[in-house]
Amino acid sequence: MSGEFDGLVAVVTGGASGIGLATASALLDRGARVAVLDLNPADLPQAMTGFRADVSDRASVDAAIAGVADTFGGIDIVVNSAGISAIGTVEEAADSDWSRVFDINVTGTARVCAASLPWLRRSDHAVIVNVSSIAALNGLPQRAVYSASKGAVLALTFAMATDHVADGIRVNCVNPGTVSTPFVDRMLQNFDDPVKERAALDARQATGRMVTPEEVAGAIAYLASPLSGSTTGTALDVDGGVTHLRVRPKG
Repeated sequence: MSGEFDGLVAVVTGGASGIGLATASALLDRGARVAVLDLNPADLPQAMTGFRADVSDRASVDAAIAGVADTFGGIDIVVNSAGISAIGTVEEAADSDWSRVFDINVTGTARVCAASLPWLRRSDHAVIVNVSSIAALNGLPQRAVYSASKGAVLALTFAMATDHVADGIRVNCVNPGTVSTPFVDRMLQNFDDPVKERAALDARQATGRMVTPEEVAGAIAYLASPLSGSTTGTALDVDGGVTHLRVRPKG
């Protein structure tokens, strides 16, 4: 069965788990040829091709992107899903926390985009989709470093959309709410009561539950689709209503 992504090559960073894997699967199901960039790209579905890449290392990124282009003959879609979190206030965060989170979440995204741009310019359907967060637009407790990094990703998205619209490259991002992924499971282990914190994360969404990776993947697929050719410089909330809804507590 044909899909809107037939013949297109998609690169998904952090594509071995969570939002990245769900996105890679969604694009594959819709006809794309999918290359996953990850620190641990083993055990991917057979139809996906894995490339080991560390987004905090430019040489690693350049080699992986070159490998994708060599294997598939080009690149049409780049999804920047690789990222890490951090817990704490500015008072609690060490300089090393700031350096590591920004190096991966912000500069890592820029590295992948920079390496991909020569190939994207050759595509008739070029698009970049970054994964930002509701943390870019909402004050979340004890997420100072992470929130600042995702705010930077949001700003970077708008800047790149402006810089590359003349190249025929669309640049958008998604702002997910808290997503039920292994990424969140690891983050919860930093709290004294992970079960209580998980319940609080569910309750924070107006829908009463965390967002699923598949829901975010669907939004990314929309933004990446050739059918969305007039959508650029857009941030799409997939947040269970966190940003705009103010629901009264029951009872």
